[in-house]
Amino acid sequence: MERSGAQSYVYAKASGILARSFIGQRAVSLFNARSIPELWSLVLKTEVPSVPETLLAKRFEEEAGAKLILEYKRLLDMYDRPDEVAVLLLRYFDYSNLKSLGAAAAMGQKERPSLRNIAPYNILNYDGWPSIKKITERSPLSWYDKEPEISEQQFLDAKIDRQFVFDLWKAASRLGVFERAIVEELILKKYAMRNMVWALRLKVFYKMSRDEILEHISFLNPSAKKDDLLAHDAIEILEKNPEHYEDWIGWKYAKFLNAHEEGSIWSIDPGWVEDAAQKELVAEANRLFHAKPFEPVVLVSWFFMKLHELNNIRAAVEALRLNVGAESAMEAAGIR
Repeated sequence: MERSGAQSYVYAKASGILARSFIGQRAVSLFNARSIPELWSLVLKTEVPSVPETLLAKRFEEEAGAKLILEYKRLLDMYDRPDEVAVLLLRYFDYSNLKSLGAAAAMGQKERPSLRNIAPYNILNYDGWPSIKKITERSPLSWYDKEPEISEQQFLDAKIDRQFVFDLWKAASRLGVFERAIVEELILKKYAMRNMVWALRLKVFYKMSRDEILEHISFLNPSAKKDDLLAHDAIEILEKNPEHYEDWIGWKYAKFLNAHEEGSIWSIDPGWVEDAAQKELVAEANRLFHAKPFEPVVLVSWFFMKLHELNNIRAAVEALRLNVGAESAMEAAGIR
């Protein structure tokens, strides 16, 4: 389809999908479902398979992910030549699949694990299983060329995550000069905040040192150190005391802090900060989606919002599986 016509169609189609998505206030209905079959009917609107509930929960998450991928591929297919950054967003699932394959290989598993199918946009050769080298060869992930040891998993998964962010940023940089800035701004907002939250969790929950945390966060340009666009916000918190509210008053993200009462014991709550950051990101993605209807940021913001919906669905499924009350489940999922 001619590009301007494709952009108009994509915006209209993507708007319709978002209107039916479980984001914001609509997410509450996920947690009001009383069973996994009821939740299946609400979200997927297809016949519920006759399988045990434990298998149904796993099947449901797989089907919800497949639905997102199918919807997004249909949007991409409207373009004769979709923007590289839009295609790379879909390949998020390839990068995630490689982590699952690496984990299975490390455990000596013979059967290939369940994967997200993004064909024909995939960069990995899944028919190469069980050889990791055959799966990744001639792809941007070809450095991952052997079955890992269990002890290597965390390091390799973090490296895959860092490469995805870097590759996404490079793809955005190849957009036209007037389109690039707004896409880069949204990508930077998402991954700088994710970096910050990850650093905060490592600092508070795992008591990692500064040097250990620096090995786990993402950089666009490692030589820039604290001035790196992606890592700056994460590095900034490393010298702050998690139990001294005064250290955080002038912080860039002070509005994300859990409540503090004068004279009471306080410590920063990384989960609260993460929920507030995610809420702001979704609001910004939604604003840009509607403000720039015929620009590449439409697909970027749509994809970020739909990933958030997928996380909401997973949280609702897990709450039902573990028999967690709706209110507690929503709080855990950051729906306050």
